[in-house]
Amino acid sequence: MEPTLLQSEAELEMLIDSINYVWILVATFLIFFMHAGFAMLEAGQVRSKNVANQLTKNLLTWSVGVTVFFLIGATVEGLVAGDGLAFQFESAASNWMDWLYGAVFAMTAATIVSGAVAGRAKLRAYVTYTFLLAAVIYPVVTGLTWAGELLAYNDVLFHDFAGGMIVHGMGGIAGLTAAWVLGPRMDRYNSDGSANVIPGHSLTFAALGTLILAFGWYGFNVGTSAIIDEGAFLGDQLGRVALTTTVAMACGAMGAGLVAWLKTGKVDTLYVANGLLAGLAAITAIPDTTAWWGAFVVGGLAGAQLPLVFSFVEQYLKIDDVCAVFPVHGSAGVLGTLLFPFVAAPGVVDSIANAFIAQLIGVAVITVWTVVATGVIWYAFKAAGQARVSPEHERDGLDVSEHGVDTYPEFGQPDVATDGGSDEIIRTDGGEPNDGQIKMVTAIVRPDRLGEIKQSLAEAGAPSLTVTNVSGRGSQPAKKGQWRGEEYTVDLHQKVKIECVVADIPAQEVVDAIREGAETGEPGDGKIFVMPVEGATQIRTGKTGPDAV
Repeated sequence: MEPTLLQSEAELEMLIDSINYVWILVATFLIFFMHAGFAMLEAGQVRSKNVANQLTKNLLTWSVGVTVFFLIGATVEGLVAGDGLAFQFESAASNWMDWLYGAVFAMTAATIVSGAVAGRAKLRAYVTYTFLLAAVIYPVVTGLTWAGELLAYNDVLFHDFAGGMIVHGMGGIAGLTAAWVLGPRMDRYNSDGSANVIPGHSLTFAALGTLILAFGWYGFNVGTSAIIDEGAFLGDQLGRVALTTTVAMACGAMGAGLVAWLKTGKVDTLYVANGLLAGLAAITAIPDTTAWWGAFVVGGLAGAQLPLVFSFVEQYLKIDDVCAVFPVHGSAGVLGTLLFPFVAAPGVVDSIANAFIAQLIGVAVITVWTVVATGVIWYAFKAAGQARVSPEHERDGLDVSEHGVDTYPEFGQPDVATDGGSDEIIRTDGGEPNDGQIKMVTAIVRPDRLGEIKQSLAEAGAPSLTVTNVSGRGSQPAKKGQWRGEEYTVDLHQKVKIECVVADIPAQEVVDAIREGAETGEPGDGKIFVMPVEGATQIRTGKTGPDAV
C-alpha cells in the first residue's frame, strides 16, 4: 500500500525533530562540560589555600542550581513570559530536553559569580545566592527575553542568539555586584587605596580551563542553531555561527595580548587566556547575524577592552574581581550585544537606530534587574553577618576553614620530603663526637640544589635528615613578577629547609657537606645554622640522649 502524502509529511517532521533534538542533547552535554573549564580556570586564578573551596562551589553550583531550576526556575520563567504554568511535570518528552537545555545555560550564568567572590565568601552564602539566581533572578531575565520576547523598540525585538547578554553579561554583572558588596580580600588594597597584586597559584590550570571552556562554547553558540527547519538544512546559519565564533575567539586573545603588550611591554599569559574568553562572550549574542569581518571587530574590541576594564575596576572602583569575570563576561557581553546592528551582515537590519535602541533597552533592563536583585541578596547576607568568612579563616584559607581539607598537603607542611618519598635515613659510620652534645644543623637552601646536597651529605656519612618546603626572604634581591599585566615584587623566595640532628659526627662536617652541595656563588644560596639540642628520645625504643640520635 502506497504511503499517503500526510504519512510522508508526518514521518519527515518526526525525522527532523529527531535530528534536531539529538543535536540539542549533544550541545547540552558540551555546555555541561564547560563546568570543568570553569573549575580549572577559577582554581588556577585563586591562591592554593582556596582551591578546594573553588572546586566545591563549582560542583555545588551545578548540583543545587539545576535542581532548583527544575523545581522552581522553569515555572517562574513561564509566569514572567505570560505562559502561565508552562512547564509541568507531566510535560511531553521533548519538553524534558528543552528544560535540560535551558538548565545548562542557567548554570553557566550562576557559576560565573563564584569567580568574582573567590577567597572570602562563605560557602552557605554563595550556595543560597545560587539557589535564588536559579529560582528567580535568571528565570526573570529569560522570561523577558527568550521565552516572552517582551523587550523591543518599534516592533524590533531585542536580539540575543545564545546568551551574550542574557547569560554572560548577566553573570558578569552579578559577579561584579556581589564582589562590590562583599568587599575586597584582605591585603588587596593598602590604606592609601593602592592595589596589591595577589597572584593565582597555577597558570597551567587557568590555560587548561580556558581551552575547555572554548571547546564547550561551540555547544553554546553553534548548538543553539537547529540543523533542519521546515525541511531545509540550515547550513548557512550553522556555518556563520561556527565561523564568527571561531574568529571572535581568536581575535579576543590577540586583542588582549596586544593591549597588555602596549601597557607593560610583555604579552601577559592570563590576559591572552581571558581575552580569548572575552571574544567568545562578546560574539555569543550575535554569531548568527554578524558579517565575517564583524567577527574580527567584535572579538578584537572585546579582547582589547579586557585589560582596560579590569584596571578600571581594580584601580578606580576598588572592586576585587578575583577571576576578572566582569571584563571577561560582563562588559564583553554588553559590548557584543550593542554592536549587533553595526556588524550585521547585509539584509539583517532594516534600521540601525531602531535595532540599537532595542539592544540598549535589553541591556539596561537586564543590568538594572541583576544589580538590584543581587545587591539586595548580598546586602542581606552582609547585614546578617553571613556574607564572608572571618579574618582568621580568610588568612588560613577557605580549604581548611570551610571544608577541612588541604588541596596540596605536601606544600609547606612539616616533615615532608620534596622528592615525594619518605624522609631519607642515611646512617653515620662514626666520627668525632660533639663533646657529648646533640646538635641540630638547619640549612635554608635553593630547591634545585637538594639533590647535590643529599649526595654530599651521604658522602660525609651524615645521619637522617628532614626536608621541608618553605618560603623565605634574606639577602637575595627581590624579583619582579607579573600577574594579569601588573608588576609586583616577589620578596618571598621558594626554598627548602634541611634539618640534621647529629651526635656522633662533628656538626662542622655536616655544615661543610651542605655548603659544598648548595653553593652556586649567587645571592640566595641560603644559610646554615647550628643549634644545641637539649634532649632527644627515640619513640620505638625509648632511648634518650645521643643514643636516640
